[in-house]
Amino acid sequence: MPEKKEAASEELKKKTIYTIQLTDEQMQRLKTYCSNQLWEPYKVDYARFAFKGNNVNIVGYESGKAVIQGKRTEEFITFVLEPQITQEIKFGYDEVLNPQFYEPHAGLDESGKGDLFGPLVSACVIADRDMIDAWIKAGLQDSKRITSDAAIFRLETIIRKTKGAVIKTTFVNMEKYNALYNKFGANMNRLLAWMHAKSLASALADKRVPWAMLDQFSKQPLVQEYFKNDDIDLRMETKAERDPVVAAASVIARAEFVRQLQKLSEEAGEKLSKGASALVKSQGKLLVQKFGKEALSHYAKLHFRTSMEILGLPVPEKKEWKRY
Repeated sequence: MPEKKEAASEELKKKTIYTIQLTDEQMQRLKTYCSNQLWEPYKVDYARFAFKGNNVNIVGYESGKAVIQGKRTEEFITFVLEPQITQEIKFGYDEVLNPQFYEPHAGLDESGKGDLFGPLVSACVIADRDMIDAWIKAGLQDSKRITSDAAIFRLETIIRKTKGAVIKTTFVNMEKYNALYNKFGANMNRLLAWMHAKSLASALADKRVPWAMLDQFSKQPLVQEYFKNDDIDLRMETKAERDPVVAAASVIARAEFVRQLQKLSEEAGEKLSKGASALVKSQGKLLVQKFGKEALSHYAKLHFRTSMEILGLPVPEKKEWKRY
């Protein structure tokens, strides 16, 4: 009898609903798989597709979120979703492979580094296991994999409303940003390190944790220089967004960047685009025509080659890229 009770208990613990953020390509693969299985399609509001399978339902939303639900959820994740769709084996292994991610610690990330318009935003989040578990269930992902601003704001709201979580951001308006860029020797990495240091110090003042994870943007320990007299263990890794707390920081940073870009768009009288594409360049030229050359510093990062081209300034030759 005890063995049967234990088996029944294990069965109850099985996931019957799972949420994951997918790229457009992964979404298409998932849709194709369900269609090839001749599963029954059905309608769901705001969904790209929805299928009823054998003890499992699949819904792919416009936001890029996919929801798997039913008795065979875990089986579908293990044998279909991860090996065939995402091609990343993660389910059930995160705690085994990276138990440190579930310890109380801080995570740091930034947004706006590659965008001509809008500020550079640093964010720091401090969280513990219970918070992390709740965020993962809510669909927490690295913000770079979330294409919808609405999805970013939804996750930001969940993170900010979490009791006990510490959230700090650092950013300045564009005129101040352009002045600080020059103050830090025309070096964006050093400016970003200073911003990360401010975010982390502010977070630690509210809640002390033994260590922090930083998404690596430089081989040099630039942020660590600000904490030489502190006992915080500041670690850094490439693709550190695997750490859910860093992923949370990436969401907070992106949401604040988008919010500030929206404010600038209202002032400009048109929706300013992200990135530094040809469309962004044409928008920059229209801003100069509308408000004058001096006004570009209110909207854009002047050290970008795109800004120099917009202003008709000499553009320096591209240097060989190196990670310092």
